[in-house]
Amino acid sequence: MRAFIALPVTGAALDGLVRLQQQLPAGRPLPEENLHLTLAFLDDQPEEALEMLHENLALIRAAPFAVHLHGLEMFGKALAVRGSLSGPLSALQQSVQTAARAAGILLPRRRFRPHVTFARLTGAAPAAYLAKNAAATLPPLQADRFSLFASSLRPQGALHEELAQYPLY
Repeated sequence: MRAFIALPVTGAALDGLVRLQQQLPAGRPLPEENLHLTLAFLDDQPEEALEMLHENLALIRAAPFAVHLHGLEMFGKALAVRGSLSGPLSALQQSVQTAARAAGILLPRRRFRPHVTFARLTGAAPAAYLAKNAAATLPPLQADRFSLFASSLRPQGALHEELAQYPLY
């Protein structure tokens, strides 16, 4: 099963991203339920590994925190808003990676660049939109939980299903 672990985008941060999507002159906005900040992409994993991972993730303890969202960034044809890498976010991401590795899941070693993808572009990036919103600041993402998601690829876009939630307290 193709899976990932992420912070769901909710509340005022979600409202801010929807406003950015509504102003987008071209491309395909992602559905609201697909907006998230990825902590670890797991790729395809056997169910047994995901069950062990679920047990490991349930042991993670962290206090709620805010992720500041500001500035746009392109990842290929994906349009995203950047998230600030704070101590609490970095610690949670490291805990998630440790839990995944303890479940036997191999993760690529790459620098963590927090972001929330909110649209896919089909042609050239709309220069005026990018210039206008380059320094956009959105309401912070209030991280009060993280989730394990399954992801199915479809021609009209990925479908994400939340498999489990892990509260932060």
